Amino acid sequence: MCRKLIVLFSLLVSGSALADDVVIEEVAQVADKADNGFMMICTALVLFMSIPGIALFYGGLLRSKNVLSMLSQVLVSFSLISVLWIIYGYSLTFGAGNWFFGNFDAILLSGIGLADVQGTMNQLIWVAFQGSFACITCCLIPGAFAERIRFSAVLIFMVLWFTFSYIPIAHMVWGGGILGDEGALDFAGGTVVHINAAVAGLVGAYLLKKRLDFNKESLRPFNLAYVYLGAAILYIGWFGFNAGSAGQANEIAGLAFINTFVATAAAVLSWSLVEWIHRGKPSCLGASSGVIAGLVGITPAAGFVGVGGALIIGLVCGAAGVWGVSTLKRLLHVDDTCDVFGVHGVCGIIGCILTGVFTSETLGGVGYSEGITMLDQVGIQAMSIITCIIWTSVVAFIAYKIADKCVGLRVSEDQEREGLDINSHGERAFNN
Repeated sequence: MCRKLIVLFSLLVSGSALADDVVIEEVAQVADKADNGFMMICTALVLFMSIPGIALFYGGLLRSKNVLSMLSQVLVSFSLISVLWIIYGYSLTFGAGNWFFGNFDAILLSGIGLADVQGTMNQLIWVAFQGSFACITCCLIPGAFAERIRFSAVLIFMVLWFTFSYIPIAHMVWGGGILGDEGALDFAGGTVVHINAAVAGLVGAYLLKKRLDFNKESLRPFNLAYVYLGAAILYIGWFGFNAGSAGQANEIAGLAFINTFVATAAAVLSWSLVEWIHRGKPSCLGASSGVIAGLVGITPAAGFVGVGGALIIGLVCGAAGVWGVSTLKRLLHVDDTCDVFGVHGVCGIIGCILTGVFTSETLGGVGYSEGITMLDQVGIQAMSIITCIIWTSVVAFIAYKIADKCVGLRVSEDQEREGLDINSHGERAFNN
C-alpha cells in the first residue's frame, strides 16, 4: 500500500494524468543469484566438513579395529539427521513459536515453494544450509565415546538428542527464542554447535565409562595421516561454515572469512608452541588439533569481531586446547576418546565469552546493540553458555538412558576387545 501511494504521489508531482486503465503492479521479491550460488557453495563446504572431514579426523584417532565404526556412525548419523531435519527439524527450529520451540507449519517443508525467499536467497537453500549445521553438530558427539558403544544405541540417542536438545537450543539462539531475544551473540554456532555437542559427548563418556584398556596400555591413534587430512578438510570447509552464516555474499561474510583464516593459523602456532615448551617437541597431532581449536573458538565471533580480536581468540584457544586435552581431562577423570569436550567444549566456551569482549567497536568489532556495554554482553554470553550446558546435559542424560533401556549402550567386553568394525559392521578396514 505504501508503495502504491508513493507511485501515485510521484505521478501527481510530475504532472502526469492518471487514466482509468493505469495498473500498478506489485514487484515480487526474488532471490539474488549471486547469493544463491554463494550459499549453495557454503552448504556443500559444510557437508565436506562432516563427510569426510570429521570422519577422517576422528577415525584416525582410534585404533585400526574401530575406524570403520566411526566412519559409519558419522555417515549414518548425518543421513538420519538430514531426513529428520526435512520432516520436522526445520519447522520446529525456525518456525514462529515460543521461547523454546518453533511450530509445525513447515512439516516436510509444506508451504515452502520454489520461488519463496529467505533474505536474498531461495528458502530451500537456507533449509539445506541450516540442515547441514544440525547434521555436523550431531556428528561431533560420537568422538567422545568411540570404541565402546553399540551402533543401534548411537542412532536412538541421535533421534532423541536432536529433537530435544539441538532443535530447542538452535531455536533459542537463532530462531527467535529466548537467548536471541536477550541479545546472545553466536554468529555460527559456539553454543548451538560446539558447546551443545561437547557437553552431550562428555555426558556419554561418563555413562559409558572408560575403555577396557584405558590407562592399561597405549591407545595411540592408528593413523595420524588421517587426522591431518581430516583437520585440513575441516579448515577448508569451515570457511563455508562461518562465512555462509552471514546469509549473503557481503562485507560480513568477508569479515567472517578473514577472521576464520587468521584465528585458525594463530591457534596452530599457539598449540604447537605450548606443546614444544612442555613436551620438548611439537607434534603433527598437536598442530592438527590446533586447527580445530582455532576454528571452534572463532565460530561464535566470526562476523562480530575485528581481525585483531580474531587473532587473539585464536592464540588463546590454541593454548587452552592443550590444557583441555591434558590437564582438564585428567581432572575430570573421563575417557573422552577424541577429546571432544577438551577442544570443542573448552574452546567453544572461551570463544563465546571473548565474543562479548571483542565485539566492542573500540576493539575493532562491529559494536554492541544500543545500550549494551561490554560487561553486559559478557554477562549475556555467560548466561547463554550456562543455559546450553544445563539443557543439553539433562537431555543427553535422559536420551542415553532411554537408549540403554532399549538396546544397551555398551558392547560386550569380548566385542570391545575384538573391535567394533567386525562385530558391529562385519568388516575390517585393513584385512591384513
